[in-house]
Amino acid sequence: MIVKPRIRGFVCITAHPKGCEAKVKQEIAVAQAAKREGGPKKVLVIGSSTGYGLSSRIVSAFSHEAATLGVFFERPSQKGKPASAGWYNSVAFEKAAHEAGLYAKSINGDAFSDEIKAQTIETIKADLGQVDLVVYSLASPRRTDPKTGETYRSVLKPIGESYTNRSLDTDKSEVCEVTIDPASEEETAHTVKVMGGEDWELWMDALDQAGVLAAGAKSVAYSYIGPELTWPVYTNGTIGQAKKDVERAAAAITEKHDCAAYVAVNKAVVTQASSAIPVVPLYISILFKVMKARGTHEDCIEQMVRLFNERLYGDDLRLDSVGRIRVDDWEMEPEIQQAVAAIWPEISSETLSEKSDYAAYQENFLSLFGFGLPGVDYAEDVEVELDLPSAHS
Repeated sequence: MIVKPRIRGFVCITAHPKGCEAKVKQEIAVAQAAKREGGPKKVLVIGSSTGYGLSSRIVSAFSHEAATLGVFFERPSQKGKPASAGWYNSVAFEKAAHEAGLYAKSINGDAFSDEIKAQTIETIKADLGQVDLVVYSLASPRRTDPKTGETYRSVLKPIGESYTNRSLDTDKSEVCEVTIDPASEEETAHTVKVMGGEDWELWMDALDQAGVLAAGAKSVAYSYIGPELTWPVYTNGTIGQAKKDVERAAAAITEKHDCAAYVAVNKAVVTQASSAIPVVPLYISILFKVMKARGTHEDCIEQMVRLFNERLYGDDLRLDSVGRIRVDDWEMEPEIQQAVAAIWPEISSETLSEKSDYAAYQENFLSLFGFGLPGVDYAEDVEVELDLPSAHS
């Protein structure tokens, strides 16, 4: 079928298989150009199909020649309809990894469940023995607690009082004002249940108890801090409370297991998750313009190359005062933030193109779903029903 983008709000409900493959190949090329010795060799990536999780898997495999097992919850093609972008990304990754002679398998299912944890452990036992790196990169709007069966839903809200600021209506390409009512205590608690560190801890407990966590292994989960203008809806909001719990979990995992667990604070990039956060898309559009002018702009893959090669497996983790790895350091340079702050009050629908790189934001957003990639014929009739290569190995 001929696949075209169909956008609803902050998500594209179609994905292009060849476009997703082209995007994965772009990231692979970046990772291959940064090959290093001494990295991880057997890697589990929980949340491996998009964004930072996908880039972590690509860097593990193509910078460090690691065997990788990916866990995700994606939609295969059904009744002739395109699969999700994460499905096509994973198909493309596995294909490239196998062609390079690398082990790559994937498990599709609810990573919060006991069943998927058990299936993952059995696969590690059968194929890898143990893993020496666990990347935790889940971004989900809901979670069902495997012990109680209760389902929790996360919200993106401030805490304590309403928050009003400029935002970006990406449907209309207009700068608008958004007001977000504060979360209730229950909403905050539910967000911590979904986006906090409890499930990361459960994974690490299960892996260690099953004997599939190598001695001296490492684990990393991802976070974001950002500038003060986003703090009410992020760092000081419900999701910020969840990220504090991820930091708590990192300390608990390190204490309980023979494993160094870290929280890596990454820079703002266009992902399916960040697109859903009010204010952030407008900030990212301005940030892109400023960082490109400085020559320090990075996307997910460049961030993960720097995290793996210079920090996790480099000479110096360069932890901050509370023990986090900061690869948002270039974004948070005072000169960068001052430049963004100077543009912020001047931004409007009329000045959006001039004062920001909204065009790049749009391009990055569409590329998440395999659209707008060079060398892809989008008028071509393509096969949308693709299987994971590992399903037949």
